[in-house]
Amino acid sequence: MSEILKDRKDNDREYMWDLSSLFSDDDEWEKKLKETDRLKESVSAYQGRLNNEEAIKAYLDTFWNAEMEMNDLYTYAMLRYHEDMRDGNTQSMYSRISSKVISFSEASAFAEPEILSLDEEQLDRLTESEILKDYHYYLENLKRRKKHVLSGGEESILAAMREVTETPMRIAENLMNADLVFDSCTDGEGNERQLSQSDFILTQTSTDRVLRENAFRAFYKTYKEHQNTLAASLTGAVKGLAAEAKIRKYGSDREMSLDSNNIPVSVYDNLIDTVHSRMSSMYRYLKLRKRMLGVDEPHYYDLYAPLYQAEEKRYSFAEAEEMVKNAVKPLGAEYGSIVDRAFREHWIDVYPNKGKMGGAYSSGSYHSVPNILLNYMGTLNDVSTTAHEMGHSLHSWYTNHHQPPQYSSYTMFVAEVASTVNENLLAENLLKSVKDPEEKMAVLNLILEGFKGTVFRQTMFAEFEREIHAMEERGEALSAEVFCDLYEKLIREYFGDEIVIDDEVRYEWARIPHFYYLFYVFVYATGYCSAAALSEMILNDGEQAAERYLEFLSMGGSVNPLDELKHAGVDLNTPDPINRAIDKFDRILAEAEKTAEELGL
Repeated sequence: MSEILKDRKDNDREYMWDLSSLFSDDDEWEKKLKETDRLKESVSAYQGRLNNEEAIKAYLDTFWNAEMEMNDLYTYAMLRYHEDMRDGNTQSMYSRISSKVISFSEASAFAEPEILSLDEEQLDRLTESEILKDYHYYLENLKRRKKHVLSGGEESILAAMREVTETPMRIAENLMNADLVFDSCTDGEGNERQLSQSDFILTQTSTDRVLRENAFRAFYKTYKEHQNTLAASLTGAVKGLAAEAKIRKYGSDREMSLDSNNIPVSVYDNLIDTVHSRMSSMYRYLKLRKRMLGVDEPHYYDLYAPLYQAEEKRYSFAEAEEMVKNAVKPLGAEYGSIVDRAFREHWIDVYPNKGKMGGAYSSGSYHSVPNILLNYMGTLNDVSTTAHEMGHSLHSWYTNHHQPPQYSSYTMFVAEVASTVNENLLAENLLKSVKDPEEKMAVLNLILEGFKGTVFRQTMFAEFEREIHAMEERGEALSAEVFCDLYEKLIREYFGDEIVIDDEVRYEWARIPHFYYLFYVFVYATGYCSAAALSEMILNDGEQAAERYLEFLSMGGSVNPLDELKHAGVDLNTPDPINRAIDKFDRILAEAEKTAEELGL
């Protein structure tokens, strides 16, 4: 398709999503919006009454019915808004429902502290009550956190302070995305390029090495100039989390952050320790990269350049559809039929248009199909993204069709597993069918980049985050110099002697927004390792492994996420799934080395 963006009205409707599983049109949505005050009142009516099984059951039923209706309204407005974010009508819809959602959340905020105000004996009865059997896991999980939940008044104070504690992140976001100005840089032909935050990664994946180096040096020159401001904002975020952890009586802020998903800190440490034990795989990959790029001294700015500089093949969306369908065949006929429905029944908004939300995602409500937003341009990466988002949608579909509303949301800890399993199945299927060495190298590069960027790099981020929070807990001063020294040390450990570590690398920590998400980055790495291990089981062990995997997709939020993964065959309390994932990385790396020889490299 043409890369010239059209207005949405000029795109082919055949490739637009159908949102009628939510509302038939905006008018129906507007009518339903008027009922949101009734939903809020139905919930707030229970305040002060949650002291017995019958009342708690009635409240929870009322809350979840109302929550699902609010989610229908919010999801429809968000999807409509993202079709063209310049549209004043959909801007208004999204703004109005967002305010209603906040109001609804405030109206229901009393419930959990009120339930937890009951004594231990009463709470035990709730988790054993036949009346509340549909909520036992929810109540057990709530009870588990009782000692860390404060009084209603104290919780209100913390809630009121949330905007203040999030200020360091807002400062960093505004500085990085709005205020930083970068020097222009020149490419290999002497053309001057204006550099911005949004296109820096594009320069680093360019085949033009002169552009990569010049952009790299210009970009981090600006970050070096602002390192003290960004160090102060990151320190503020660390101190804010540490203070809340002390108030809530946690042993550490890391323990508090992981406790929301009931994940022990040992799982976090196990990831870092296991990846450290397999660093030789990364060093081997960097040797191949050096060989294929044909440079004597690869630098950090060479880390994202394509392994092989061939003309990029393009795939029509019809080809992408067939590639995804073929890839998921090992998951069985039912899974395949749902994927087929997604393409036939217009779950997907395929092509970009002026004003459309960038990137890609899957989103739906309990009552709707899980819609997918794409900005498909025909690259192999776009095909992989289609498979990725389809994984999210199938995870949601299985959860919604097997769980009640209260367990219909799977935790963030497992959120990237299903999507990455699909990516792995796609790549493995392509490797079986592709004969041309150049096409094969493109697929191998896609897989290797995924491992490098998600398993190794995100684990490095997780280690950086662990160390700076530990410094704060020990009472050590945090500063730009401390962050720079630690980050450079980790870069040298993770990338070894295979690349030149330029001075600019010391300032990379300052541009990573995920450090403000507070112990979230490690989920990317554990999710990727889990998906790699699961896809290997599905391909090697066949129907039995696929059946366990579909059962995992169906569990939603009804089980501890570690137990969900264990049911599928992955135990993240052990090094095994991480080692299995890196074993796959080694296998793909060997295939890339062999293909490089076929290409004469």
